[in-house]
Amino acid sequence: MSVVIVIPARHASTRYPGKPLVELRGASGQGLSLIRRSWEAARAAQGIDRVIVATDDDRIREHAEGFGAEVAMTSTSARNGTERCAEAVANLGLTHDIVVNLQGDAPLTPAWFVEDLVAGLRADPGADVATPVLRCTGAMRSELIADRVAGRVGGTTAVFGHDRRGLYFSKEVIPFAAGDFGPSDPTPVYHHVGVYAYRPAALAEYPSWGEGRLEQLEGLEQLRFLERGRRILCVEVEARGREFWELNNPSDVGKLESMMQRMGIA
Repeated sequence: MSVVIVIPARHASTRYPGKPLVELRGASGQGLSLIRRSWEAARAAQGIDRVIVATDDDRIREHAEGFGAEVAMTSTSARNGTERCAEAVANLGLTHDIVVNLQGDAPLTPAWFVEDLVAGLRADPGADVATPVLRCTGAMRSELIADRVAGRVGGTTAVFGHDRRGLYFSKEVIPFAAGDFGPSDPTPVYHHVGVYAYRPAALAEYPSWGEGRLEQLEGLEQLRFLERGRRILCVEVEARGREFWELNNPSDVGKLESMMQRMGIA
């Protein structure tokens, strides 16, 4: 099966305008933009045939082309990354068997997250979409809860059934779990990693459905698939000692830079 990664990136983010061009300094002290680090993360995955940055902004286009990325221009009407991916695929006439959406705010995504995701979708022909989930330690769960207490929109959590079929995704920390967990203890909470692998037919249909009620309430694009009865496969991935976080708010810049320095990411 052929695989293409599309990295949706827009400049006019409500929570963080200009986010794709924000510089992050790693262990070497070198500052690289968020979109470049996301592109490099995509290129590190094995078995990928093509990597494309999809944007509606000339500043991002010029910057991405400057470091060698292939860029597809899309309209300003795309309401989320999935719609932007669908538009890029249609505009370019791509015919890959699997389309991966690696969102441009997840530069710490390890290559094996993408590889395991693609393998999971290949192995489950009944799934329309696949997405990675990472079991939270007590420390990670506490960070998610702290964001919510402070009124920040932080990471997303996922719940799924015994067959790994996604039941719900939320910006709240779910499921509720009584009791305390040590910093390194495994918890029943799963952090949803913002990467998706789509069957082309499901991706092509997505923009025509319009936003669903739950999608509007949570601000989570994947809920549109659930509201339409489409199956999302949750693929559990292993951290292997890596820390993971998305850049959702300006306050996350320092957090990501500290993580990169601890992990030796240049």
